[in-house]
This record gives sequence, structure tokens and C-alpha cells, in this order.
Amino acid sequence: MRIALVGCGAVTQAVYVPLLSRRRDLFEVVAVCDLSRTLADAVGDRLGAARRHTSVGEMLDEGGFEAVVVLASGSHGETVRRALAGGYAVLCEKPLALTRAEVAELPEGRLMVGYMKQYDPAVRRAEELLAELGGPAVIRSVEVTVLHPSGESQLAFANLTQARDVDAGLLASLRADEGELVSRALGESAPEPVRKVYGVALGSICHDLSLMRRFTGSPQEISYVETWGDAPGSVEISGPLPVRGRFSIRWHYLEDYPAYRETVAIHHDKGTLELVFPAPYLMNAPTVLTVVSGSESRTEYRDVTEAFEVQLAAFHAYVNESKPPLTEAAGALEDIVTAQRIAARYAVQHDLPIGGESA
Repeated sequence: MRIALVGCGAVTQAVYVPLLSRRRDLFEVVAVCDLSRTLADAVGDRLGAARRHTSVGEMLDEGGFEAVVVLASGSHGETVRRALAGGYAVLCEKPLALTRAEVAELPEGRLMVGYMKQYDPAVRRAEELLAELGGPAVIRSVEVTVLHPSGESQLAFANLTQARDVDAGLLASLRADEGELVSRALGESAPEPVRKVYGVALGSICHDLSLMRRFTGSPQEISYVETWGDAPGSVEISGPLPVRGRFSIRWHYLEDYPAYRETVAIHHDKGTLELVFPAPYLMNAPTVLTVVSGSESRTEYRDVTEAFEVQLAAFHAYVNESKPPLTEAAGALEDIVTAQRIAARYAVQHDLPIGGESA
């Protein structure tokens, strides 16, 4: 399947380039696009893509591919809209957009939203076991802890090509456009602390929201949100699960922490399903599923199959065999709504203004 890549930054270089290089049985990258011509050339050279662009519109108009993989930072709504309108299938990294309105404006088409943790073999096994136990009705609580070092430290091994050739005025304009979208989500008067909470929820915690969506359904109510430490600092979120029990998420940005660590524990009436995720950029590092059951029996499940690779194969099957993906636009919209509920709860607790879609 001939594809084009939008965004040639850190995740593309560290994750997608090596995976697409070894999955040439499924994909041929024929075009790449980035604001930085340096990055476009670097990724194009590594993947053998002859066409390198710095304009998404120019690339889409030129065509010559069947699908677009959107990996750029920031809101992806407009890029996805243009790709779908052009008749291309789209795999879009999370988050799909920063506002509900952007999702509502998307035309019909084949859209898969990338939450690679949903494709992790350990997660799929946990889903199967939870279904055998009785599903969401047996859950007592879901408890999430994320220890998040700096992106630079997580990617130090990757020897990334850096972009130094993008016009500063263009970057400032794009940041202003993104700020306007956040204002549309939270209201023009939403202060910086509320915007920071929304950014963390939609940019990082959304992975855990997507897992809860698979395990229990999206929470319909947020009871409590607190932050502490220098931004992005620490974020704590809790509330009732949609069927039974409660959830808690504690996310900590720890710049100098030795390694990324994410734990998702599902405590149910007869035991626990605990998932411990490695750093997301380390290819084929296993997520460990520990099953705690009767008589304190503990069983570990490991699989070195790379979740990002499974996700790519699922996209190929979606486009070519019409196998539905785990998250389409509706699921991504649920996560945006939950992130807005988180921001709104934080604002209300701290007597801060909130408006826009979140109101």
C-alpha cells in the first residue's frame, strides 16, 4: 500500500521509520512532508521516498498514494479533514483534534486514530481476561500511575535529526492558531493553569483514557482534579466509572526520572490485572501483564510483539480488508470530551473561568 507521511519529527524518526523499513511487505512510503525540509529529506532518505514536501496541501494535491499517516505535533484536525476530503484513508496519531468542532467538520471516510497501547498484546489479553471475569460490572477500581521523564531523555538513544530551518514567524503563527483552538475548547478567558491541565490530559493522559474506554467505557463524570509542582508538574484525576467502581489517575512529569513507567491496575472482585508499560519509544520492549488470582497466585504474561507494528498492520487491514480499527472518530471524540470534563472540573474547583466547548 502506497502511503504518505505528514510529520518527520521525533516519533516518526524513532518509531515509524524503523517499523516502516521492516514492513515493506505492507507499505511503500512514496512521499513525506514536514515544515522542515531538513527533516523531510532525512526521513525521505531513510525510507526511499523520492517526494519530499513542506506543504501538506501541495502533497495531497499531487497524490500518488492511497493513504496518509499523520504524525505531526499539535492538532491534526485540519490535516485529517483535507486528507479525507481528498479521498485518502488516514491513520492519525492521537489526539485527533483539540476541539469537538474539528471532529464534527470531518467528512466521511476511512479514519483510524492511533492509540498504540490498545494494540499491545498484553492489553488485548487483559481485555479477554476481564471479559471472562464478567466485564466492567466486576471492577472495583482502576488505578493509573505514570512517571514521565523528559522527552529528550527518553529519546537520547535515537540520534534524531534536528530541525533548524523552519521560519520563526511561521512557527509563531501555527502556535497562535493552536492557541485559538484551545480557546475554542476552554473559552477565551481560560487561564494558563486550565490550559496546562487540558494539554496534559489530551496529549499524554489520553492514552490511559483510551485504555479505560476499552476496559470500562469512558467516564461520564470527573469528581476531582488537582495539580502541584512546576508545570507540567503532577496531575491527579478521579471519578466514578460508568458501570461500577471508581478510577484514579496520577500523572507525574519528572524530568530526571531514570525511565518512563506507566502502571494500570484493574482491581476486581476476585483479584487484579496489572499492566506495566515500558518507555513507548523502545521497540519490542514487552508490556508485563500480571494476573493476581486466588490463593495469591501471580501469573505474568509477556510478549515482545511491538504494539506500534500491530497498529500499522491493523491500518493496512482496515484499508484493504475493511477490518474496523479499535478507535475511529467517535472514540477519539470521547477522549476529547473527557479531557474537557477534566479541565472544567479543575476550573470549577479552583474558581477559575471556563467557557467554550468545556462549559
